Amino acid sequence: MANLNKVLLLGNVTRDPEVRYTPKGSAVCDLGIAVNRAYTTDSGEKREEVTFVDVTLWGRTAEVASEYLKKGRPVFIEGRLQMDSWDDKQTGQKRTRLRVVAENMQLLGGRPAGGGDVTGESRQTTAPPKKSAAPESDEDEIPF
Repeated sequence: MANLNKVLLLGNVTRDPEVRYTPKGSAVCDLGIAVNRAYTTDSGEKREEVTFVDVTLWGRTAEVASEYLKKGRPVFIEGRLQMDSWDDKQTGQKRTRLRVVAENMQLLGGRPAGGGDVTGESRQTTAPPKKSAAPESDEDEIPF
């Protein structure tokens, strides 16, 4: 039987990322994102539901997230689901939590100007057009 554990999320960061380092020096960053879903009920009422997701990033991706992501900033996360389980010290009960372990992250929106607030606008940068190395001619010929 084939298996697939893949998650794609596009949402807004709910809290500033928290970065820490393992004893061997690997960066680990925990953050939360909110993913919205808008829908219309059978009666025609428009509703929106929000899902909050815990995300863990590792290595250089964790360092980039802690440097550039702030609360409210849009982000695209590609990763896998992981189930954590532990015994609650206060109640002694078994606890579980499902989270996303990010394998790829893409920053969305523009850069904040002067460290100000981040807007939700996407900004795409492109390289300037390359100049042709061929000499220019005065003729207006179009090759077909």
